[in-house]
Amino acid sequence: MERLGTGIGWRPEIADAVERMPGVDWVEVVAENVCPGHLPPSLLRLRERGVTVVPHGVALGLGDADRPDAGRLTALAERAEALGSPLVTEHIAFVRAGGPLTASPRLEAGHLLPVPRTRDALDVLCENVRIAQDALPVPLAVENIAALFSWPGEELTEGQFLYELADRTGVRLLIDVANLHTNQVNRGEDPARALAELPLEAIAYVHVAGGFERDGVWHDSHAHPVARPVLDILTDLASRVCPPGVLLERDENFPDPAELEGELTAIREAVRKGRKSPAGPPAADPAAGRPARKAPAVPAGPVRRDPAAPAGATRERLALAQAALLSALVAGTPAPEGFDRVRLGVQARALAGKRAGVVAKVAPELPQILGAAYRSAFLAYAQGHPMTGGYRRDALDFAAHLLRDGRPQEAGARRELREWWLERSGPVPRSRRPAVRLARATRRVLLGRRPARRNALAHRTDSS
Repeated sequence: MERLGTGIGWRPEIADAVERMPGVDWVEVVAENVCPGHLPPSLLRLRERGVTVVPHGVALGLGDADRPDAGRLTALAERAEALGSPLVTEHIAFVRAGGPLTASPRLEAGHLLPVPRTRDALDVLCENVRIAQDALPVPLAVENIAALFSWPGEELTEGQFLYELADRTGVRLLIDVANLHTNQVNRGEDPARALAELPLEAIAYVHVAGGFERDGVWHDSHAHPVARPVLDILTDLASRVCPPGVLLERDENFPDPAELEGELTAIREAVRKGRKSPAGPPAADPAAGRPARKAPAVPAGPVRRDPAAPAGATRERLALAQAALLSALVAGTPAPEGFDRVRLGVQARALAGKRAGVVAKVAPELPQILGAAYRSAFLAYAQGHPMTGGYRRDALDFAAHLLRDGRPQEAGARRELREWWLERSGPVPRSRRPAVRLARATRRVLLGRRPARRNALAHRTDSS
């Protein structure tokens, strides 16, 4: 595995700072946020300097009951090739449920949700990973995720689940030590045990990120400083294996560059501390009653899938379980039996809050038009309207819902919202449709007007 060194998550808000930051060996980009044919100039300059760029996917849904979408896999492969990346990464999570396997509407979580650590889920995940490996031009690494709740009836620990996945597929692992800390607080899981059970040789690199605790729940926010317990887990990991790369994630509330550089320094020091105090012999495997096995060598390229694929009934069982859970989280249906209803309520509120925040980012005109009423209006809308497409579709559906209800009450704002919705609701922006352009040109001729520049709203659409 290529030695990556110390890196930071590249985001447009800190692009200039990342370019100037000393000691940054590599960067990671959210795959869905870059277009292969129109890479940001900052990324191009970093690549010209020899800085490795790794695309990090968030929407593939390898833990979904359905097989990975071919279009999403193609898009991920295109980004890997455009960036010249040595690997691509994704998550061990499900992000959508429903559809043909359950004969129910397809629902989108808009978030990474945990898969049950069961044999059924592992079988499905292994096949999905093999499908992804076959479709990608470079090796795949998958990340353990943070969770607010646990599935009832789990059969494997996190470490055992990850070991089996890597052993059966040859996939690399992206270990997020912040997520191990999150699961320690929220699910009572011991990060040291997880590290002891991992196939350390399969680690591609490590994530480090910040969060905060509220009412006994740790929120993996990626918007706060890295906590000391997270750095301690990184030190523990580094005492067991020298990680090929370690990366700082920050997605919001970006501090001054000096603060980010300080966090990178703390990360390097945590790794150095771990390398100076190597751990003892491998811990015993409590499930098997024998020393933990050494992972086999992981191939550099894709692993061809074996014929042992999960039966259709296995996918259907997982699909029904995931659909019932996601419906409880986003559609207000009763919580499935065995789940902690309080924790599901925390997760449901977090999902709605994230939806409101992301929609405000992808459609910034909505909070501008609605003002202070935007967030409360969106949260009320979200309670009865699950997301069935992406966030841009969600923004359009929200606007249409308001207009059907005769809102906003102020006529000027309602007119502006209607124009915004009309501009974006069709396959072609309204201002570019031939009939609309012809009607406007004809009206200008009849009125004897000279062509005017497009209004600011249309301009914002073209540049979005």
